[in-house]
Amino acid sequence: MTVIQNPSALTLAVLGTTASKAYTPLVVETKTLFTVSGLCIITSIVGKVTTAITVANTIKLQANPTTGTTQDLCAATDLGTTDTPAGDLITIAGAAATAPVVGIGAVPVMATANAIAIDAGTIEQVTATGADGGITWYITYVPIVTGATIVAA
Repeated sequence: MTVIQNPSALTLAVLGTTASKAYTPLVVETKTLFTVSGLCIITSIVGKVTTAITVANTIKLQANPTTGTTQDLCAATDLGTTDTPAGDLITIAGAAATAPVVGIGAVPVMATANAIAIDAGTIEQVTATGADGGITWYITYVPIVTGATIVAA
């Protein structure tokens, strides 16, 4: 007997709800990617490079809570001195001091053991040097409190 699984239902069951945000840094800045409305568990963050990153371009992701201390989600990393072409994927390992993982077509996605708890506030991309290229960020999460969401800013 053949069983057909709805891919959207499977993603929701395994990783949670998905949100996405396209971002093209035009200047050195801190840009809000996502708004978090309450306590959530991030199960994955994946960026897809949509426009090649070709100049020294140091970026990191950080959580900026409404109350509390801003926390790096990964170490600042240069993605442009060695070009990062369109189509490459970027993810984080779940440890603030760990550099993002960049791969051609495939990168590891966080398992629930590496999931990140986050409270109300924002998730930001900090572009510290250089500003070119483009990334569409995808985030999956599970709300911990009723009504909590993560949405594109």
